[in-house]
Amino acid sequence: MAIPIVLCFFLFFSATLSSPSHPKNFSVELIHRDSPLSPIYNPLNTVTDSLNAAFLRSISRSRRFNHQLSQTDLQSGLIGADGEFFMSITIGTPPMKVFAIADTGSDLTWVQCKPCQQCYKENGPIFDKKKSSTYKSEPCDSRNCHALSSSERGCDESHNVCKYRYSYGDQSFSKGDVATETISIDSASGSPVSFPGTVFGCGYNNGGTFDETGSGIIGLGGGHLSLISQLGSSISKKFSYCLSHKSATTNGTSVINLGTNSIPSSLSKDSGVISTPLVDKEPRTYYYLTLEAISVGKKKIPYTGSSYNPNDGGIFSETAGNIIIDSGTTLTLLDSGFFDKFGAAVEESVAGAKRVSDPQGLLSHCFKSGSAEIGLPEITVHFTGADVRLSPINAFVKVSEDMVCLSMIPTTEVAIYGNFAQMDFLVGYDLETRTVSFQRMDCSANL
Repeated sequence: MAIPIVLCFFLFFSATLSSPSHPKNFSVELIHRDSPLSPIYNPLNTVTDSLNAAFLRSISRSRRFNHQLSQTDLQSGLIGADGEFFMSITIGTPPMKVFAIADTGSDLTWVQCKPCQQCYKENGPIFDKKKSSTYKSEPCDSRNCHALSSSERGCDESHNVCKYRYSYGDQSFSKGDVATETISIDSASGSPVSFPGTVFGCGYNNGGTFDETGSGIIGLGGGHLSLISQLGSSISKKFSYCLSHKSATTNGTSVINLGTNSIPSSLSKDSGVISTPLVDKEPRTYYYLTLEAISVGKKKIPYTGSSYNPNDGGIFSETAGNIIIDSGTTLTLLDSGFFDKFGAAVEESVAGAKRVSDPQGLLSHCFKSGSAEIGLPEITVHFTGADVRLSPINAFVKVSEDMVCLSMIPTTEVAIYGNFAQMDFLVGYDLETRTVSFQRMDCSANL
C-alpha cells in the first residue's frame, strides 16, 4: 500500500486565458512538503516521523477550529498560524515575489510590511509599501474595512486608515493596515496576470509560530475578504483541488484549479460526479457539509453528531452543516458518540489482523497482521445527496510494514472531513450554486 501523506505544499500558479471576456482558469501545482522537490525537504525525517507530525497538526488544527467557533475575544477567521500550504505570488508595483501560507481556513490575506514595529524572522525580503505605486490604504468607513468583524478591525482616526488585528489560538498574531494592492500570478504564457485593487493586510506587528519561509497568509476561505471571494466573477466562483497520495514519496504532484473549467460540468452517476450542498452558517470562513451516515461494508451507521456551537452550550440538535471539509487537516475527526459504533464496525470487518495500540498513542484503531495481508472493509461516506465511496488509502494509513491504522479519530468538538479522505478525488467548490462535488480520479496524472 502506498503511504498517503498530504501535509504541506508550495503552490505555483499558471493561468490560461480563453479571452478577455471569459473567466480566467488557473492550474496550480502543489509540491508536497516532504517531497524531494520541496524547498523544506528534510531527508533525515522517516515516513513515521512525517506521519506523526501530520497527525499532531490535525489535532492542533481541530482545536483551533473549535477555538474560533467559541471566540469572544480578538480572534480572526484564521484557525492557526502553522498552515499546511505555501503560495508563490507577486505583490505591488514593481512586483515583489512572496511566499505565504495558503489557507482554506482563513479569509483576509496579509503579508509582513516595512516599516516593522515587530516582525518575525523571514528568509526573503519584506514588502515595502512605500516602494509600490499601487498601494492604497483603506479608509475606516469603507465597505472593505467593515467586512471585518468589529473585533478584528480598528481605526487610526488621525490618518483615517482602517486597521486589522488578528490573534490565533497558539498565541500568534498579526496587526497592521487594511489596504488594496495589485496581486499578480504568473501565467502559462510567461506573462503575469494582475488583479489590481485586491484587499489585503499590511502587517507591521507580527509574531508567534510563523515559518521563516512564509511572508504571511493567503486567505482561501469562504468569507468576503478571502482571495477566492475577491476573484469572484473572474473565476466564476469555482475552484477545485486534486490531492495525490503519491506526492509524498515520489516527484509526483497534486493540483488546485480556479475558474469555469475547474469543476466538472456534468453531475451524473455516468460521469462519476456526485455533489452535496454547502451549508451557510457562521463563521463564513469555513466550508460546511452535512454528514448523514457512514457505511462499513454493507452496514450503514446513521451519523449522530450535530453541529457544534460552544457559544450555545456545546453540541445542539441541528444536523445541517455538522462537518467542515478542510484540505489542511490530515485526519478525519468524527463525533465521539458516533465513533464508538463506527469503530466497532470497522474492527469487526477487518480480516487477517488483530487490533493493537498505536505506538504513538494518536490513532484509536490499529491492526497488525504479521506476514499476512490485512483485509480492509470498504467505507462509504454519505453526505446529503452524495455517497462517497472511499478506497483503503482514504480511510486507512500504513504506519509500518505490518500495521495499518484507521485515519479517522473521535472528537467531542467540531467534526472535520480531512485530506486523507479526499485523496485521488477531484473536489470541486461551486460557490454560485453552493455545492461541493466529488469525482474519483488519479490526481498524480491530473496535470
